[in-house]
Amino acid sequence: MFSNIRENSLLSSCFDNDIRMPIIQNNKYRPPFYLFNQHVETIVPSALRKVKGVNYRRERIETRDDDFLDIDWIQNDNSRLIIASHGLEGSSDRPYILGIAKLFSQNNWDVLAWNCRSCSGEMNKKEFLYHHGFTQDVEEVVQKARFHNYKEIVLIGFSMGGSLTLKYVGENSNNLYPEIKAAMAVSVPCNLSSSSKMLALKKNKFYQNRFMRKLDLKLRAKNEQFPGLLEIKPWKDFNSFHEFDTHYSAKIFGFKDAQDFYDNVQCYPYLKDINIPTLILNALNDPMLTGDCYPKNIAEQNQNISLELTKYGGHVGFLQKKSPYTYAEERAFEFFNNKVS
Repeated sequence: MFSNIRENSLLSSCFDNDIRMPIIQNNKYRPPFYLFNQHVETIVPSALRKVKGVNYRRERIETRDDDFLDIDWIQNDNSRLIIASHGLEGSSDRPYILGIAKLFSQNNWDVLAWNCRSCSGEMNKKEFLYHHGFTQDVEEVVQKARFHNYKEIVLIGFSMGGSLTLKYVGENSNNLYPEIKAAMAVSVPCNLSSSSKMLALKKNKFYQNRFMRKLDLKLRAKNEQFPGLLEIKPWKDFNSFHEFDTHYSAKIFGFKDAQDFYDNVQCYPYLKDINIPTLILNALNDPMLTGDCYPKNIAEQNQNISLELTKYGGHVGFLQKKSPYTYAEERAFEFFNNKVS
């Protein structure tokens, strides 16, 4: 099952000897031949990949601000737990979360996959939804996990979930719970301003429009839940996420505009403070990332961070030939097994 790990890994010997390599240029990962560009690499795994055999047990937890989160467990009395965070408008049922859940649960790990507010199939109770830096909900989930007395906990996040993961371990660097041993982020927009500019490009507007269309439906439902809360505009009236976030996200969360919102919620400023082993896996052909989304300077300065850059992979893609798991999933399994007992 793990032949691809052995073939693709550049770091197994380095991790075994506890040698740090902050920036890893991975030239070995190659997608299957039919994934011939960054868009196909991104869309096919999201739309067509099926992961079977994952059976969650759902639990609803009440948040401290009188809302709720739906979390999904796979528990087999293991002492190790992986907490998985999904991307923007995703859920615990996305294939990249299911892949992690299946791989780890079949190999002596318990799994907790959680859903951001409004992402579990039921609208949340508060006036707001969630965002890339809404780490108060990560804390709620971690606190629930600690109640089960796991000896070792690791965190993984994909795209927005990666941003939540990195910001959480960075902002809590001085008081991180001792059970949390390592973290990983995949296809993470470390700099939201840079990412929003990439999404505004004509060649990438498909992704931007898909996100805005889905969020538009939720915001309309939220406005029905709280009449007069928002000035609803058709999502097609916005030319960019910057405009969308200035009109909605910034106002909902009390920021001046989109730039103020991005500057305050993104994970980038917190990367320098991370003090547990952390792997960031970003593809250089990711249609949603550019600039500081690839935090090379920080990885060079912070020996706790390894930044792995692949030539291919798209956004949360990383499909592999002859493997049921993506390179990101197998890489996570390798990384975390080298960081916990």
